[in-house]
Amino acid sequence: MYPPVDPVIVQLGPLTLRWYGVLIMAGVILAAWVGARHIERRGLDRDSVWDLLLWVLIPGLIGARLYYVFIQSPRGPEGLGRFLSNPASILAVWEGGLHIFGGFIFGALGLWAFAHLRKAPLLVYADATALGLPLGQAVGRWANFINQELYGPPTTLPWGLRIDAEHRIGPYRDLVAFPETTRFHPLFLYESIWNLIGFVVIFSIWHRYGDRLRDGDILFMYLLWYPLGRFFIEFLRTDSWFFPGTPFNVVHILSLIAVVVASVLLYRRYRYSTGSAKAES
Repeated sequence: MYPPVDPVIVQLGPLTLRWYGVLIMAGVILAAWVGARHIERRGLDRDSVWDLLLWVLIPGLIGARLYYVFIQSPRGPEGLGRFLSNPASILAVWEGGLHIFGGFIFGALGLWAFAHLRKAPLLVYADATALGLPLGQAVGRWANFINQELYGPPTTLPWGLRIDAEHRIGPYRDLVAFPETTRFHPLFLYESIWNLIGFVVIFSIWHRYGDRLRDGDILFMYLLWYPLGRFFIEFLRTDSWFFPGTPFNVVHILSLIAVVVASVLLYRRYRYSTGSAKAES
């Protein structure tokens, strides 16, 4: 597997259109389109999703970049030191380097602000976001493929990804130990497939049982599904800072918290509702 296209689609003077931005925005638009269907199903104006998009997207992008720069980047001159020595590079998001968990945190704040100021039902819009998000992520992850990022350690598996020397990090830049023929785990592909499966599962449940779901159920299903896969994928990351002497990093902790909280909330919701139904019968 090898990136087959130039990262730049077209360049007109100082203006550059890159595949990275196109794929990210394609994912965002697809996610919003799917989310609008949920809003309409709940009897609200589906076009309000496009208003919500601005409230979530802008802080989400800021949070995703800040998380990558200050938490995700490897420590040392090629990581955080690179950004601190050239602060303007923090703004160069088109070069890659967005972390979804930072986007979650800041995007959630934007969602809360939207619901609070518009007097809108928070959980309905949170469900709409969670319904389309895995599809958007499945598409957006291919931006990492174009930029030759989000890869794991060397592998001999047939779907291994070739990474050019200038895009490698740490010891993998040693072309004697790791020649150009070396292949790496395509973590972007693993996550894209996991998200696509998650979208199919959650959307199918919504399509079939949507009228019986409670507000917040889709959000909790997403918070159970995505972090569960991310927890295991994270063990293969080569660009993260891990707690000394352990194979764990911050994302492992955040993923575990999300899975546990979502599981408990879903269980409590339907355990008590099932118990009440039996008592009434």
